[in-house]
Amino acid sequence: MERNNMRRQVALMRQSLFTQGYLDEQFVQLEELQDDTNPNFVEEIATLYYRDSCRSLQTIEQALEKTPHDFYKLDNHMHQFKGSSSSIGAKKVKAECQQFREYCRAGNGEGCMRTFQLLKKEHATLKKKLEAYFQMARQAGPIETASRPK
Repeated sequence: MERNNMRRQVALMRQSLFTQGYLDEQFVQLEELQDDTNPNFVEEIATLYYRDSCRSLQTIEQALEKTPHDFYKLDNHMHQFKGSSSSIGAKKVKAECQQFREYCRAGNGEGCMRTFQLLKKEHATLKKKLEAYFQMARQAGPIETASRPK
């Protein structure tokens, strides 16, 4: 009974990540790749994403500190970061990346700085939420196959 209750909590937590706009369809596609031979696949991908993305954020932050801003370089760095974020379904992070890139194209350094702060916040929030989700999922044990969010 306890395990079923925990699984329901995991399912609700997962659903909230979609309804609150943190994750998109790409996350479901990753879940579909997970199977009995690699039951922690999605968690491993998310862990790799966060390890690599922290370095990317540092690179972008260092580029933002240089004046005058090299908007071409900033846009390229953000393009790479956006691709990584898209690959795990980080919807809000991806949206901030897009906004940042639009500011780069407009040559708006202040907009880039402001959006970068929002991006870091969304990145950290998603990390915390995913860590809690994966921890609870591990405690609940294996569940059925992935399902599309409603």
